[in-house]
Amino acid sequence: MFGVILKRILVFLVTLFGITVISFSIIHLAPGGPVSTFNPKISPEYRKQLIKMYGLDKPLYVQYWRWLKGIVHLDFGYSLAPDHRPVWDKIKERLPITLFINVVSMIIILLVSIPIGVYCAVKANTFIERIITVIVFIGYAMPNFWFAIILLMIFGVKLHLIPISGLHSTVGYEQMSLWQKILDWAKHLIAPLCVATFGGIAGISRYIRNSMLEVLSSDYILFARIKGLPEKRILYKHALRNALLPLITILGLSVPGLVGGSVIFETIFGIPGVGQLMWQAVMARDYPVIMANLLIVAVLTLLGNFLADICYCIADPRIKMENK
Repeated sequence: MFGVILKRILVFLVTLFGITVISFSIIHLAPGGPVSTFNPKISPEYRKQLIKMYGLDKPLYVQYWRWLKGIVHLDFGYSLAPDHRPVWDKIKERLPITLFINVVSMIIILLVSIPIGVYCAVKANTFIERIITVIVFIGYAMPNFWFAIILLMIFGVKLHLIPISGLHSTVGYEQMSLWQKILDWAKHLIAPLCVATFGGIAGISRYIRNSMLEVLSSDYILFARIKGLPEKRILYKHALRNALLPLITILGLSVPGLVGGSVIFETIFGIPGVGQLMWQAVMARDYPVIMANLLIVAVLTLLGNFLADICYCIADPRIKMENK
């Protein structure tokens, strides 16, 4: 087991190295470059000083090597934005907000999608199940940005039921009690959480339904019914436990969405998280911030796959990691 894990770690590092090389090269091949975002009113001499200060006058492989040595110490360089702050400082002050919203949304997705999936499997081909299936397919096919705009237009602008941006009220927030601040935060998070969870609930509930249908048709489920076991015990102790095994893989693949999937709703709803920072960096061609965010997403993707493999083998002893 130790040798297999060590091998996976080596593959993890080699893959991550390849991702950084490709990403760094593609970013620098983009038209324009960070120099185009500098103030056009600055003198040519000062522009040259800025280019030299950020190392943009060096060959590409020299810039990459310098950046690679820095990330070992969580030193992603300095932002090309006017504030010139360290990239890691900008990320770590926004990261808790992004993680909080996405962890809450993941909990909501699991709490809602698993019961829906089980119900649709048990009530397969009934009228209610078909209605739920239609709603699920609409949610799965609906673009997140379109859904976010619809929520803002109807419930924010027309009905004034939800705030349209930010994490809390800008007026009178400091004078609120702790309970009032929590309610204010909750009110501001209604729309972002709806956007973050709707598509996930649709996709995972459908996946659970199909997995449950496959498990319910298995021989051991038929044998359990022949023995006279209660239906609830068959469903929740035997069928659901095995139907949830493939969900481990899905959760592993959803880990990078903690950052990458936040770009849309954080930008639309004005939430100061890592997703919004990524969007602003792309628009400003802020290469250090872009590369730092890409690295975080790459690490989360590889880490999610790695943990999913290990958890899957722990959950199902029949699977041997050596055969993967």
